[in-house]
Amino acid sequence: MNKNLTKKILAAHLLSGEMTAGSEIAIRIDQTLTQDATGTMTYLQFEAMGIPRIKTELSVSYVDHNTLQTGFENADDHLFLQTIAAKYGLYFSRPGNGICHQVHLERFGIPGKTLLGADSHTPTGGGIGMLAIGAGGLDVAVAMGGGPFYLTMPRVVKIELANELPPWVSAKDIILEVLRRLGVGGGVGKVMEYTGPGVATLSVPERATITNMGAELGATTSIFPSDALTRDFLAAQGRTEQWVELLPDENASYDEEMIIDLASLEPMAACPHSPDAIKTLREIGETKVSQVAIGSCTNSSYADLMQVAAILRGKRVHEQTSLVISPGSRQVLEMLARNGALADLIAAGARILESACGPCIGMGQSPPTGAVSVRTFNRNFPGRSGTSDAAVYLTSPETAAAAAIYGKLVDPRVLGEYRRMRLPEKFLIDDGMIIAPLDNSDLVDVRRGPNIKALPAAPVLPEELAAKVLLKVGDNITTDHIMPAGAKILPLRSNIPAISGYVFSAIDPDFAERAKKARGGFIVGGQNYGQGSSREHAALAPMYLGIKAVLAKSFARIHRSNLINFGILPLEFTCETDFDNLEQDDLLEIKLLRGGLNSGDNLTVKNMRTGNTFLVRHGLTPRQKAIILDGGLLNYTKRQNIGV
Repeated sequence: MNKNLTKKILAAHLLSGEMTAGSEIAIRIDQTLTQDATGTMTYLQFEAMGIPRIKTELSVSYVDHNTLQTGFENADDHLFLQTIAAKYGLYFSRPGNGICHQVHLERFGIPGKTLLGADSHTPTGGGIGMLAIGAGGLDVAVAMGGGPFYLTMPRVVKIELANELPPWVSAKDIILEVLRRLGVGGGVGKVMEYTGPGVATLSVPERATITNMGAELGATTSIFPSDALTRDFLAAQGRTEQWVELLPDENASYDEEMIIDLASLEPMAACPHSPDAIKTLREIGETKVSQVAIGSCTNSSYADLMQVAAILRGKRVHEQTSLVISPGSRQVLEMLARNGALADLIAAGARILESACGPCIGMGQSPPTGAVSVRTFNRNFPGRSGTSDAAVYLTSPETAAAAAIYGKLVDPRVLGEYRRMRLPEKFLIDDGMIIAPLDNSDLVDVRRGPNIKALPAAPVLPEELAAKVLLKVGDNITTDHIMPAGAKILPLRSNIPAISGYVFSAIDPDFAERAKKARGGFIVGGQNYGQGSSREHAALAPMYLGIKAVLAKSFARIHRSNLINFGILPLEFTCETDFDNLEQDDLLEIKLLRGGLNSGDNLTVKNMRTGNTFLVRHGLTPRQKAIILDGGLLNYTKRQNIGV
């Protein structure tokens, strides 16, 4: 059978399992990355495994999330991350060097390699032909220790791009079109593989925009071929020797297919409050805009910001609109400064932020009360901006720049003639803000601030569970709902007792206190529970509060894995009416639990309020059952001596 690109890379890294859609497989991981919001916990977990040095080809610790230093916590964590990288053999990208996905694309990504990242937007690496997958930090820690990464063999979707984009339509509009067609759950259990003549019209950063935001589909990952344009990008980064051509076989087979005529697309936006609430700018109409934010791992490349600078040159930001710009890396920022584009942005009235995630995760620059904020980001969940009632629209850099000029959402084609920015023949290369691993790390003293607390252990699964439903929620609950981000909460990522007080705080401010008093319980959810960020704290903090199981109609991939990793049972309703019949505060009972996990896919739950019983499906593989029974992946890994 002629292989698609996804199966070629998986086959080259396959350690166990059959590459049949729906089966569990294990693959070898070549590279890993973490960012500081996930990294502290990842490295505490790696330490707990007792492995003296990482065993991947390359691992990088980035600082890009918690860079707003309003107290000692973030600065202390940065010292911890730098010293622990030196201790265990990782590269360390210092604060200010840039967003992990942008920097990794520029300086470390290699076609055909596997990349596992403790961030849901790790699939950005698919823009350079990597099989790049987001995961929880504990999965990344295991991979750094030499352990395999387990996943369900995905279905591979061929997305054929025909023709080329018209003026004022960009790569962002391509992924918005995919989201319009498939929705935020339409990619679960799938890899999006881009093919067709339109691929050759898209640069590597444009491809990376598409693979980055493919995470909003719930997809395992997204990938483009490695071709002549990939070679040109790597050559411009001084890394020609790392290029390899990687293409699907002629007449390769796929599980699903989709065709997008690029010439038919027009400027679009994701409307509040979901990345799949897609409308064209013509459909939305002119809407007053208070804030424009350009940047994030989706749209902060050199080409993106050169495009914005060209649009703003000689113009002025509207007097009732604030424009903030976050370059994706120090390389991008310095090149803009040297060629004069940064001066054009400043002259137009833009406020220049540091090369970091910033407003995307609510880390500063929250919009005014009830305001409309136009952002080139990837998520617009309620409250993610830091303002609970803000209306956030996700657009291309071109549309965002037009909104900044006019003070309202407009079709950017009103700006007239369009000249698409091209990549330079050579990028400015200076890796001075990346600290390479030490050859001898025996004398490294790992710095631990008072905000870094001991790693909590998951309890072993009991034979019987009897507890209340502490919270019932609906569909598409995000990890932002479960474990919010923002400047107040993110600094507590390495302090689980403290951060657990904010679990579900945006939905139910009393949840954490109620869970503590009840000594744990159950959560009931709808479809696609746990979509969004890879943040394992959305499982780890509930585990600390005593959550025993989550009963939902369906789960997002990464969050389901994180629940298992921390010993929380992910249980799916076999009949959706059983969801309807449950109420908050119902007392649920599951007996013969440990034996029941090994006797089939279903467990029986009794509602003590009604006396009724119903079935839930756990769907655990034999390995996942062992993890749950051991009380989580860390206990399981230590018992198996994985990587030692």
